[in-house]
Amino acid sequence: MGQEYDIGVEMITKTRDEYQSAAHFASGLPVAPAVMVEDEIAGQGPAISEEKLEEIIRRRLGLPPSETQT
Repeated sequence: MGQEYDIGVEMITKTRDEYQSAAHFASGLPVAPAVMVEDEIAGQGPAISEEKLEEIIRRRLGLPPSETQT
């Protein structure tokens, strides 16, 4: 989706211990796996929806909903 919408994508990978640390919990970031668009959690866990992610990206870019969302 980063190429489709010309947006930057940043992947953050940490060890399981880092994700379960007090410092990570204090950061306010979700535990892995998760997808965030700016400060909004688009999905978390094994059921991350591409449709929901696209909806959030389009909204953040000021685009109308995709035809599949109507």
